[in-house]
Amino acid sequence: MMKKVALTKDKPRCACGIFGVFDHPQASLLTYYGLHALQHRGQEASGIVACEDDADGKKKHFNLLKGLGLVTDVFKDYTILQDTLNGTSAIGHNRYSTAGSANNKFNIQPFVVNYRNGNLALAHNGNLTNFRSLRMELQDDGTIFQTTSDSEIILHLIARSRQAKQIDQVRDALNKVEGAFSLVILTDTMLIAARDSHGFRPLALGKKDGSYIVASETCAFDIIDAEYIRDIEPGEILVIDRTVAADEPLESYRLETVSPVSHHCIFEFIYFSRPDSRIFEESVDKVRRKLGKALAQDSPVRPDEGDKKTIVISVPDSSNTATLGYVSQSNKDGIPTKMEIGLIRNHYVGRTFIQPEQKQREMKVKTKYSIVKGVLKGRKVVIVDDSIVRGTTSKQLVKLLKQAEPKEIHFRITSPPIVNACHYGMDFPKKEDLIAVQCGGDIEKIREELGVDSIRYLSMEKMLESVPTDDRKRYCTACFGGPYPTPIETTGDKNDLEV
Repeated sequence: MMKKVALTKDKPRCACGIFGVFDHPQASLLTYYGLHALQHRGQEASGIVACEDDADGKKKHFNLLKGLGLVTDVFKDYTILQDTLNGTSAIGHNRYSTAGSANNKFNIQPFVVNYRNGNLALAHNGNLTNFRSLRMELQDDGTIFQTTSDSEIILHLIARSRQAKQIDQVRDALNKVEGAFSLVILTDTMLIAARDSHGFRPLALGKKDGSYIVASETCAFDIIDAEYIRDIEPGEILVIDRTVAADEPLESYRLETVSPVSHHCIFEFIYFSRPDSRIFEESVDKVRRKLGKALAQDSPVRPDEGDKKTIVISVPDSSNTATLGYVSQSNKDGIPTKMEIGLIRNHYVGRTFIQPEQKQREMKVKTKYSIVKGVLKGRKVVIVDDSIVRGTTSKQLVKLLKQAEPKEIHFRITSPPIVNACHYGMDFPKKEDLIAVQCGGDIEKIREELGVDSIRYLSMEKMLESVPTDDRKRYCTACFGGPYPTPIETTGDKNDLEV
């Protein structure tokens, strides 16, 4: 029997979303809208820093505002952007915190410092895998840390670099860190976009009104009518400043050590990125439809004799596109299948929704989802979902669906079982809390635990066939049992610092 665990974190969560704009008269406003589009990447805190000229034009001021809550909580009205966040360049950050750090205001990004070369601000998406040894080394040398975030290490490494030029200081620092990082760095004179050599997390370059934009996903370009240009390449450090003419390429540098192949986080396609985004040079919607089609080919569910069609429902919203693919392929293969809206998601559940002490888990699911009983009663029902982490929400969801009295319930998952923790920016629970680990990898035990008539996961092989690959483009599958692309520090507890 599985041990009981809390309902929280039953889906993987990403550390954050980042956005930057250089040399635009409405920099903070564009950043606000960009962060709004990236809200799904972090919902605990938000922040924007803008760079403006001094009255005499000789010095730069960094204006910063950040706080706990959603983008609309932190930036409540237009006057904040107009009066407080003046400047023609800005970067922003949405944060999802890990265990123990949700209320630590010091960890809210962007981080801003002033050092010998002027002002410096940083926003980071990802997770450094050698942050413990770097932090200990810096502390031994007398460095005083203001946060428990691994991102602060990058600022200290830049400030301590003995290189004369600022861009060389940034390169020096990034050559020392390992793991996953997509960064936007704002200085007095430039915006720097950088990505680790494996390209774990997405980062894209766009343009609006002649000004360059950088964002975690292209959905942040769409909301402000910006043009997508290209991805920041794995191992690239891209410099945006006023010295570049409109028809000239941007100045670009490379990290000293660049992986011969990328290791993009495949979970960005499966679950985390918005379906209307383009990441890793491919449409998320297109990939999710392929995942659904592959799942239908691998694990079809045929209607019983006398039933017109098998009913397929998604777990909204991340599984909607994959469900379309599943239904499309099923019908193509001669299996009468119909997609129905069997689950309604309540989008207005606050993060601090009051929960009764009794039946807390059941109530949390009911506040998030409602069932359409008439669609499900007496029917063979297939639930398509992107992943199962702890299994607690899935279990309660099945219990909720059974109230509609379906004939059968079949679970179909567009990814393999999750069996390992992520060290590159996705916040999974500890390995022992994963349902696949608790059940010893036995799919039949998972089926019994969830209380469904059948459950099937997409195989690793079929999953990898559904994503675009070439000689240099590969994916990190460590959470599904694949190898970790980089060495992982094992000293200390995973949650002793915010990662």
